[in-house]
Amino acid sequence: MGWWVRSCLQSVLKMLNSMIGLTGMGMILYALWMLRSWYKHLDGTSFGVSGSTPPWFIYTFLGLGISLCLITCAGHIAAETANSYCLSCYMVFVFLFITLEAAITAFIFLNRDWEEDFPEDPTGEFNELKNFVKSNFEMCEWIGLLVVATQALSIFAAMVLRALGPDSGTDCDSDDDAIPARLPLLRNQVNR
Repeated sequence: MGWWVRSCLQSVLKMLNSMIGLTGMGMILYALWMLRSWYKHLDGTSFGVSGSTPPWFIYTFLGLGISLCLITCAGHIAAETANSYCLSCYMVFVFLFITLEAAITAFIFLNRDWEEDFPEDPTGEFNELKNFVKSNFEMCEWIGLLVVATQALSIFAAMVLRALGPDSGTDCDSDDDAIPARLPLLRNQVNR
């Protein structure tokens, strides 16, 4: 029965990782769309002109999306191998990402003038994003809660999978074919 529980937990962790990976891919696609919009806004000016670098939030979205995709890859490897070291690293990465999300959320809610702390946006894309979030606040709130819940459930599934330990079951019918997990410190050298 232990192999069945382990297999189900591995599948659940992979499914949760897939949801996190889809979020990361969505963020990457949105960042690429904003980048294309930025270069359209420049209206054909050369890339070397000063002030032609994309705004900070495009790089932020791209970096967060890539980070989520890398965490997803690490999670799939950890779920497949069920190695305690891989699972521990995965849990640390997801925990750090949740901590970053919580810090940003707390900063925005506790600081009423949070917009003044960010760099200037000459294109107005950040204002469009902010207005979209304000007009669709309930939907954005549910999406944010879904992402955080998925990350928390993935940490929980990884903790349970790690607690189950490595797969010790072998597909052998007899004990003679199985390799013991530990060898004795002293071997009996008596020939019988």
